[in-house]
Amino acid sequence: MIGVTLDEVAAACGGRLEARDALAVATGVSIDSRAVHPGDLFFGLPGDNCDGGDFAADALAAGAVACVVTPRAAAPLRAGTPRVVVDDAGRALRALAAAVRRRSGAAVVAITGSVGKTSTKDILAALLAPVARVVATSGNHNNEIGVPLTVFELDHSTEVLVCELAMRGRGQISELAAIVKPDVGVITNIAPVHLELVGTIEEVAAAKAEIIAEVGKGALVVPADEALLEPHLRYHTGRLVTFGGENANVAVAEAEVRGRGTHALVDAFGRRAAFDFNFSGGHYLQDALAAIGAFIALGFNLEDAKTGAGAVEFSALRGRVSELSGGGLLLNDAYNASPLSMKAAIDHLCALADERPLVAVLGDMFELGAGAGAFHRDVGRYAAEHGVRVIAVGELAREYVADADAGDWFATVEELLAALPGEIAPGSAVLVKASRAARLERVADAILTPPAAEAS
Repeated sequence: MIGVTLDEVAAACGGRLEARDALAVATGVSIDSRAVHPGDLFFGLPGDNCDGGDFAADALAAGAVACVVTPRAAAPLRAGTPRVVVDDAGRALRALAAAVRRRSGAAVVAITGSVGKTSTKDILAALLAPVARVVATSGNHNNEIGVPLTVFELDHSTEVLVCELAMRGRGQISELAAIVKPDVGVITNIAPVHLELVGTIEEVAAAKAEIIAEVGKGALVVPADEALLEPHLRYHTGRLVTFGGENANVAVAEAEVRGRGTHALVDAFGRRAAFDFNFSGGHYLQDALAAIGAFIALGFNLEDAKTGAGAVEFSALRGRVSELSGGGLLLNDAYNASPLSMKAAIDHLCALADERPLVAVLGDMFELGAGAGAFHRDVGRYAAEHGVRVIAVGELAREYVADADAGDWFATVEELLAALPGEIAPGSAVLVKASRAARLERVADAILTPPAAEAS
């Protein structure tokens, strides 16, 4: 972290400093008293079942240089305890992150979109690694807490910050982008997600397009010919880079799946380079084009991106392919799901199958609003058209098999786990995918390591 003194913390957070040494330097930030390192600044954030400020004394005992707490949490602390007292600890966390970002010389890429944010971030981080010192979002640090924590990973040697921005409603992308002030903004795509919260796909586009104002005169990387973004792009005053689709600035000229990888000839602004990516899947290739667009917008050459293309490490539960006993394979994409990403994952399964029987274990897709049933039925029909047998899990998921001739439904994950492994024939190619709340990775784990194997 870029070090900040306690008086700088108080000024950034709009708080009242109570400390003997205002020039003491915080060298890290923690929101968990159990994970505090000496020199950390502890933020007592409100939680579902407790207030993090209640653990300020524990954080200080573990070596925190000071704590940032509300008046309620500050009251029980003994006199002389180093602290910054604020009205809202969450808002203070975001304000300090914005201050740290202003002190950094790193270029910032902020990535949003309906699907593919994390894989685009993972690919871009890999492309940048050989040519720059990079900090990138880890885990699910893409919200009002995670984005500040990502910013705090910056130090003076960082050259590029790659930051993922998520939203569940209007105004959130704007708030997160205001913290990181991106030099390059990326919108991966617009698709029906969070409809329960924002209403229409046009509102989804508007929410994602909030990043445009914060990019300002910087570069914006967007999918080519995305009509839903057109009304918003007129307000962009900087460089526009398009990817995928007809007449895009960055596009695939040729592509061939080679084993688990993809050989692709990429055309970017009239220059071409051959890439050997260590992943397959057409949707990931589209994400790679977005990443290459951002890479070029940062000022790097297309050729410079080739080295990192073979070293992409996707985040957990996203497109991981594993061998199964009996000659089968597992495509574990259980982290999240939407209608668009479900169809893309089915396509990926079909491309990997190599004549294996096709099985998709699909759970609920949440936050789709009144049209949720229709979206599930559409995915089920898509699977059936591609010869994929669906095993549906969850109340909404029942619609996957409503129109299908073949398929099974289980009300809960526990019911399906009890029926495994009899539900899946040996040698099958199996996809596991659902919205995060379904926690369908439990099924993927059981398929990968069945109980009989554990006992042996």
